[in-house]
Amino acid sequence: MNTQEKKTKVRGVSVRHVNFAIMALSVLLYAALLAVSFQAAREYTDMKAATDLYISCQENAALVTAGSDYLTEQVRMFTFTLKPEYMENYFHEIHVDRRRELALEHLSSQAGDTAREYLSRALERSNQLTELEIYAMRLAAEGKGLTDLPQEVEETELFPGHKELADAEKIDLARDKVFGDEYQARKALINDNVSAFINDVMSTTHFRQETAMSDLNRAMATQRVACSLLLLLNILIFIMITFLIVKPLKVYIKCIKEDRRMEITGAYEFKYLALTYNDIYELNAVNEVLRRHQAELDPLTGILSRGAFEQVKDMTRLKPRPIALLLIDADVSGQVSSGYGYETGDKVLKKVARMLNEHFRASDFPARTGGDEFAVIVDEVEPEKQSSILQKMHDINRQLSRPRDGLPAVSISAGGAFSPNGFTEELYRKASAALYEARRGGRGGCRFYDDDMKPDTKRP
Repeated sequence: MNTQEKKTKVRGVSVRHVNFAIMALSVLLYAALLAVSFQAAREYTDMKAATDLYISCQENAALVTAGSDYLTEQVRMFTFTLKPEYMENYFHEIHVDRRRELALEHLSSQAGDTAREYLSRALERSNQLTELEIYAMRLAAEGKGLTDLPQEVEETELFPGHKELADAEKIDLARDKVFGDEYQARKALINDNVSAFINDVMSTTHFRQETAMSDLNRAMATQRVACSLLLLLNILIFIMITFLIVKPLKVYIKCIKEDRRMEITGAYEFKYLALTYNDIYELNAVNEVLRRHQAELDPLTGILSRGAFEQVKDMTRLKPRPIALLLIDADVSGQVSSGYGYETGDKVLKKVARMLNEHFRASDFPARTGGDEFAVIVDEVEPEKQSSILQKMHDINRQLSRPRDGLPAVSISAGGAFSPNGFTEELYRKASAALYEARRGGRGGCRFYDDDMKPDTKRP
């Protein structure tokens, strides 16, 4: 499709239609927002109920532990000090405060079958432990000779063998019963059952809490998305004209300042304008490429021209780096032109240029600097690579001396030098001196500058 056809098919956006569409979507989103809000309220209620249940389980679990530990502490203190107030505290907890029992009853109402089984075992063993504690208090009270005992202690009968014990032995036995290994084992067994029960209830409650929280998060996320979309659509109603006209103008001004193609955006008129501008821009770009190509490349060989080579030298001066400079002469190109004609001579020069391009890297810069004179700037190279460069020149000479394309055999001579800081006049003089020595040695020679050579006094 050509440009004219593209311009014919350009379609603009109808502001009125977009307005109607945005308003309709706003109504739909508002209705969806209301529905999601009601759902979020329900999920919040469920999550709060699960959270309250979770907190209640934690609190009652703490009460179970606190009540059990309190009873153990009071019975031990009584058997150790034989003070009646500890026994009174014990039965006050049993009959009045009842923290352990009330907490277990509350937990039981929230438990499943497995948890209730653990609770039943814990209650049964707790009652057995209570009987042991009351028996120990009876022993201690007998040993101390206390009277006016609580009913449970008063009604507890000692075993016949224990009745015959001395008072001190009864007290020691009472202490052993609440401090001994058997007591600790029973208490640990009760705690294990209570812990298993609480873990089961807490796990179920935590799952309900996480499920409610997950549902609430999804509802809230949906609500946030709906609110964002509703806000966006309402804003678009007021900025639509600006978006279709003002913004494209700013984009086009930026494109002109940055000298690049215009983006096809905005209303119909702006799209048509952008296509027309791009036609002119592309035509100018093609002309510029052609002009630069003609200026930078040698028209005969297709490698860099002398002018472009000068620019490369300047570039290495601005950003110093290690390079090598090769100055190259096609030894007999004049004789070829005289003997075979200028057309054949031109073909030989093209062949030399092509081989330089093929044997050196894409990052290097081969150029034609005169009639049969060439040069190469080898970029980012150290003197250690001298043998590699000499091998390249040897390979080129070998191929030129054994042509298979019907052209006469030729050779090239080259002189080179290295510089750690880009192109300098000293580098050029050293490469010239090396070329001079190479030509003195015969056709097809290649030398790199060394300290025995005298630098050429010519300016580059």
